[in-house]
Amino acid sequence: MNLYESITKNRFLISGPCIIENEDMVFDLAQSISKIAEELGFVYIFKASFDKANRTSGESFRGNGLEYGLEILKEVKKRYNLSITTDVHETTQVEKIAEVVDILQIPAFLCRQTDLLVACGSTNKIVNVKKAQFIAGDDMKYVVKKIESTHNQQIILTERGTMFGYGNLVVDFRNIVDMKKLGYPVCMDVTHSLQKPGSLSGKTGADREYAPYIARAAAAVGVDGFFFEVHQNPDIALSDSASMIPLAEFKNILVSSVTPFMKK
Repeated sequence: MNLYESITKNRFLISGPCIIENEDMVFDLAQSISKIAEELGFVYIFKASFDKANRTSGESFRGNGLEYGLEILKEVKKRYNLSITTDVHETTQVEKIAEVVDILQIPAFLCRQTDLLVACGSTNKIVNVKKAQFIAGDDMKYVVKKIESTHNQQIILTERGTMFGYGNLVVDFRNIVDMKKLGYPVCMDVTHSLQKPGSLSGKTGADREYAPYIARAAAAVGVDGFFFEVHQNPDIALSDSASMIPLAEFKNILVSSVTPFMKK
């Protein structure tokens, strides 16, 4: 059974730090989260970004670059035998990233970028598209058609909240229902859905305390997988510090909010 078949038949977990800060933190998180996922019966995909091209402020840490990031991800894959995903921002990155990762992730702000969707679909890798904060779940059918035009039907659709005025997001669980009608696995991005964009003077704030409730509600609605960003100490993280889940609390959140609903 290949990875996509496993994802379609089992609950899956995409998790890791927002961004690659250094080798030690990435390796520690990959090892720790993979043990939690295995214990709880998830198909696990490690996630970490080599670049955050859409930071609120141009002065914020973006990462250490493509080459460095891919080397780290290669080592994670080799050392821990894990499937890997990372963000793809430009068509020029697609071929090189596809040589390393198992899933190409399209950031929410780029989910309507036709050339990027087609380039990712053409690799015949799994493509995970995050639904933009400004479109409805039903409108993801147009995103799906763009990828399907490449004869690639290995697609995941991810919910990550909808804009609710300025500086706030709300999760409309009807989006999960509507996206599931498109015939592909739907993932709930719990931590990004907690965000309050731009609310911290050039940084994104969040209400981390609501993570268990968002996860539990998504599980009850019937989501197929979950996306959580996790960090050893989120308060000092270089990106998404307000929304990431502390590693020490992560297993308890999954056990209390997700695993009771895991049967497909």
